[in-house]
Amino acid sequence: MHRPLIGITMGDPLGIGPEVVVKALADAALRASARFVVYGDNELMLAAADKARVHPTWFRTSLEHARDGGMVLGDYTVIDYGIAPTLGSDREPSKAGGLASKNFVEDAIQDALRPVGDGRRIDAVVTAPISKESWSMAGFRWPGHTELFGARTKARRQAMAFVSPRLKVVLATTHVPLMEIRNLLTIGRVHEPIALGHELCQQLGIAQPRIAVCGLNPHAGENGMFGDEEIRVIRPAIDMAKTGGIDVHGPFPGDTIFIDAAAGNWDLVVAMYHDQGLIPVKLLGWDKAVNVTLGLPIVRTSPDHGTAFGIAGRNQASEGSMKSAVELAVRLAFSGSARESTGS
Repeated sequence: MHRPLIGITMGDPLGIGPEVVVKALADAALRASARFVVYGDNELMLAAADKARVHPTWFRTSLEHARDGGMVLGDYTVIDYGIAPTLGSDREPSKAGGLASKNFVEDAIQDALRPVGDGRRIDAVVTAPISKESWSMAGFRWPGHTELFGARTKARRQAMAFVSPRLKVVLATTHVPLMEIRNLLTIGRVHEPIALGHELCQQLGIAQPRIAVCGLNPHAGENGMFGDEEIRVIRPAIDMAKTGGIDVHGPFPGDTIFIDAAAGNWDLVVAMYHDQGLIPVKLLGWDKAVNVTLGLPIVRTSPDHGTAFGIAGRNQASEGSMKSAVELAVRLAFSGSARESTGS
């Protein structure tokens, strides 16, 4: 059976990325599901493995060798960027951490965009957490992974989604100030996550997903009493999606719809802004939730947590969300291979 090649970026090297990657890939069953290449630092991986009492099972290849075409040496390979000596001992945002983590991601995206048949092509990217502050200190102005992936892949549309055992959520807006959301919402901005979320559910085996859409205002605007975005923007987007054959309903009040969704009455919820969707996901699925970027020509997933500098290097981080992110990447990579083979 074909096993996809999954690329994993280490994230900020001063965060918990090395630890959760090592712990996740210590699972023999997970390693058997695919082949893996980690974009990171071998010294940091070894240090994390030592503290976690994990036996290193990977091969190491230098960055130069990888770029010359010798990336994968076995089923589990670490591309060693050799950045450990450039890092300080403080576990905090840093320019060095920002430069390293950005390089990991850029190389992984480039390899994911290689044509089918290229020996260096990876079938999916799993990104360990980066520090947006570190990226800023290094001179990068990207709000996060999602926007970078969208730009590098020239995606015409994209959305941030979260998959957990009890909830699936897609966001209409992502990393923007709360006060700007009202001016950013358009009919198209709400329709896209509905359509992309529908496609995600079908990739996950839900043939006819039922989708609920949140309102922006309290009580979903109460027919215009508390704001008119539901009438002007959200309802027309829902009607457009219905015309396209999507089973979508709303807008519903954000403080109640997630109760129904968690009970299994909805397959997916479209939230209007970051915290509206992320608070219920993290409350109900912490350590299992996975971030997925929709609309890309490549598969990208990520654990739903940050760098956790405060516990980094102490062997205290849970690998649960990282394992879930890898498992979902493998699943979506298989789904993508199936679509390619049928030409759909």
